[in-house]
Amino acid sequence: MKDKVVIVTGASSGIGKSLARVCAQRGAKIVLASRSGAFDPALNQIAPAVLNMVCDVSKENDCRELIEKTIQKFGHIDVLVNNAGISMRALFNDVDLNVIRQLMDTNFWGTVYCSKYALPYLLQSKGSLVGVSSIAGYKGLPGRAGYSASKFAMQGFLEVVRIENLKKGLHVLIASPGFTASNIRNTALSKDGRPQGETPLDESKLMPADKVAEHIVSAIEKRKDRIILTAQGKITVLLNKFFPKWMDKMVYGHMAKEPDSPFK
Repeated sequence: MKDKVVIVTGASSGIGKSLARVCAQRGAKIVLASRSGAFDPALNQIAPAVLNMVCDVSKENDCRELIEKTIQKFGHIDVLVNNAGISMRALFNDVDLNVIRQLMDTNFWGTVYCSKYALPYLLQSKGSLVGVSSIAGYKGLPGRAGYSASKFAMQGFLEVVRIENLKKGLHVLIASPGFTASNIRNTALSKDGRPQGETPLDESKLMPADKVAEHIVSAIEKRKDRIILTAQGKITVLLNKFFPKWMDKMVYGHMAKEPDSPFK
C-alpha cells in the first residue's frame, strides 16, 4: 500500500472509515468520499496525503468529479474501494418502492458510476477495483429485499468487469463481510424511507469494523478475487450451495428472532 493512491467511498464511518485508517497506516495516499464530508482528522497525521471530498455516489456527476479531482491531485489511481452503502428493514409487501430505488442507486449504481470513471486509470496502473458486498449478496435476507438485490447486482457487475479485463492486469476483489459492528443498521431505511434509528442486533457480538478493514486491505495486497468474512458468513455461503431450500428455512428462522422483526 505504500504510496498507493486509494479512493474509499462511504469513508465517514463504519467499514469505510476503518479502511481509510488501515490504508493510511500502511503508507497509502487517501481519497475520502462521503455525503457528509466528515472524516477522521487523525488521518492527516498518519497518511502521506489526504484528499477529502463530499460525494453522493448515487449521483453520476459526483462520481465523475471524484475521479477527476483525484487525478488532478495525484495523477493516478491504484485502488478504488466501492464501500458506500445503505441498508433497509421492511417486508417487500409493505415497503415503498422508492426505498428499493434508493438502495439500488447507492449500492449498485454508485459502484457502477465510480468504477466506470476510474477504470481507465486502474487499467493504466494495473490496480485494484474493490466492491464491499455482503453475505446478503450470496443469500437473500428476508426484510432486506433492496439490500440483497443491490449486493447480488454489485457482485454480478464486478465479476463481469473482472472477466472482461482478465488479460489486462486489473485486480477485482469482491469482499463480503458478515454482520459487522457499524452504524449501517442504525441508518437502515424503514418501509417508508425513514431511518430506523436503532440496531436490532447486539453490536458487541459482531466483527469490529477495524478487523473487517484489515482483512479487506490484506486481500487487496494479495490480489485475491473474493473474501467471505465471519464463520457464520462462510457457513451460510457454503451450505447454501448444497442445501438452498433448507437454508431458506434457517435464514427465515434466524431473522425472525430479531427484536421487532417485521415478520414471524
